[in-house]
Amino acid sequence: MKVIVTIPAYNEEETIASVIREIPRMIAGVGIVEVLVVDDGSRDRTSDVALAAGADHVVRNRANRGLAYTFQRCLNEALARGADVIVNTDADNHYDQSRIAELIAPILSGKADIVVGSRVFETLKMKFANKHGNRAANWLMQRLLKIPGVDVSSGFRAYSREAALSLNILSNHTYTHETLFNALDRKLRVISVPLDARHVERPSRLISSLPKHVWRAGLVIAQSILRYRPLQAYGTAGVVLAALGTVPFLRFLYFFAQGDGHGHIQSLIAAAALLFLGGQLLVVGLLAKAVSWNRQLLEDVLYRLKDEATAEEDDLSLRVIHTEIKSGNKAA
Repeated sequence: MKVIVTIPAYNEEETIASVIREIPRMIAGVGIVEVLVVDDGSRDRTSDVALAAGADHVVRNRANRGLAYTFQRCLNEALARGADVIVNTDADNHYDQSRIAELIAPILSGKADIVVGSRVFETLKMKFANKHGNRAANWLMQRLLKIPGVDVSSGFRAYSREAALSLNILSNHTYTHETLFNALDRKLRVISVPLDARHVERPSRLISSLPKHVWRAGLVIAQSILRYRPLQAYGTAGVVLAALGTVPFLRFLYFFAQGDGHGHIQSLIAAAALLFLGGQLLVVGLLAKAVSWNRQLLEDVLYRLKDEATAEEDDLSLRVIHTEIKSGNKAA
């Protein structure tokens, strides 16, 4: 059993060493624990500091590509190195890496595919706007996804190999919300483990402007709803418009029954327009659902391709190790 702890990092030379040193290298039920840092084009000494602190693998994006892209690369690089479980944590030391054993326990016992280290907001020191913004996002997403108690914005998560192979990130901003939509769409089991987090003094690398972040995160959520739950989204909007269309239609019928229909033709026009739009949205929802089925088939194909590719890399690594052992025996 190999666990690889991945750390997406951008200009984190001041904190990344503390993160790496806090990662436990011996965990019950785990044979190997490795640390993989993906440097997202940092302009400081993040990569050098990570290697000096004990990171087993450091790869670097040629340019700053953003958190979502870097997280997807973290998963791909960890899978390529034979990870059975992948733990993702932040490079700013916001999370308590010493509790990784608690985070991965549900995966090791076969109870979950993804485990979210949910922050305890009552004890968390954070700027008022950020804290209550996170709470609002949690309240909304927990109800949309029907996953009570999960901190949807937490980046401290553990993924089984199957989950990592299944996830495909399309966002260009943050991955935390989209991965939950994608995971539930792929019928992966998601559970939450409450874990305290630390206060980070320096400004967030992701949230340079709170209004801008809220807008971009909101777009990610909206796109995820349309991508993974199109019939629910378009169908709900269509039913609402159709229901609104019945109001002026009933109003027109009332006046028509009273012999006064000629003066209320505008109600009939409004009703027709709303009912037409509602019907069109329902049709769009059905078409989008058909497209969604096609996406799921493509994701199944991509899963198999990634699975075969990582299996071949593992087999090649084992052959190299066996060759080195044989060479050493002959030399002896």
